[in-house]
Amino acid sequence: MKRRSFLTALGATAAASSALTPQSLFAAPKSDKRLFPPALPPALKPGMKIGIPAPASGVAKEDFEKKVKSFAKSLEELGLVPVIAKSVMSGSSYLAAPDDVRAAEFMEFVKNKDIGGIICIRGGYGVMRILPMLDFDAIQQNPKLICGFSDITALVNAVYQRCNLVAFHGPMAAAELDEFTRQWFLPLVYPESTGKPRFEPLSYTDTTKITTITGGKAQGRIVGGNLTMITGLMGTPYDINTAGSVLFLEDVGEKAYKVDRMLTQMWLAGKLQECSAIVLGQFTEAEDNSYTTTMEEVMRSRLAPLKIPVIANFPLGHVREKFTMPIGVMAEVDGDAKKITLLEPSVKW
Repeated sequence: MKRRSFLTALGATAAASSALTPQSLFAAPKSDKRLFPPALPPALKPGMKIGIPAPASGVAKEDFEKKVKSFAKSLEELGLVPVIAKSVMSGSSYLAAPDDVRAAEFMEFVKNKDIGGIICIRGGYGVMRILPMLDFDAIQQNPKLICGFSDITALVNAVYQRCNLVAFHGPMAAAELDEFTRQWFLPLVYPESTGKPRFEPLSYTDTTKITTITGGKAQGRIVGGNLTMITGLMGTPYDINTAGSVLFLEDVGEKAYKVDRMLTQMWLAGKLQECSAIVLGQFTEAEDNSYTTTMEEVMRSRLAPLKIPVIANFPLGHVREKFTMPIGVMAEVDGDAKKITLLEPSVKW
């Protein structure tokens, strides 16, 4: 075949291929839009509707009847109106629904002016699959609370980086909204429910449970979440920018050597060295009888040489009682006092 004929045929093939494939799915996402300070979503108000989508995995029928309905009742008791998406039940797949359906239902909540906030139903797996399908310009133009943890780590950090909008690593609808979780969630997103007329820095410390790996004080904007998800995003356009940040990490069901591997991956990529401070949450259900090396030893060996403040055993992640981390908000970590302080509001009061 002559060169011109080959190129013509090749162009025709590419055109046909692009006609069959949604261009937006493979379009390169825009670069990190982070500005300082970032935009804040409006505070929750009585009577607001809260969308509950499943951007990752769905819930079993039993969990829907017990956990999700209980969570919805808790929202109603706070004067909020839960609106549950259609595709939230788990079937034969680990995904709640096909990618395009999950992305569309999430974006419907984003664009719906009657929806004042979005709290994901659960994590599991699947957010990474729909990130290229999300309209981050629309999310930026329709700022509202977006909250979740575990697999939702990928979503809330992408919202912060792509939209310059604070998002929340916090409660989900398939988990209990217990008293501790309420105490450290409502002041951040629903200040009217707490009776506070203005923002005041919010500090948390627990000298009996929190441990210090490295002392000292440092400030930075909060990023982070589930360690497995963060390393899974590395090398992609949704890689989390840790420069100058207070990075928090948590995980569940991972053995010590696997956590070592993921932390080492972050270290080799220069991610840990860029941080101003690190907060380690709970690394639960990680028993390993094969080796004597403990999770704490892994953390100290990987993080102490950084010579930045590092605290561990913070109430984050896959535990009943959870502290909400507002992604993008300026915080101070005091390693000696075993304390973190949120220095800025996370919603428009």
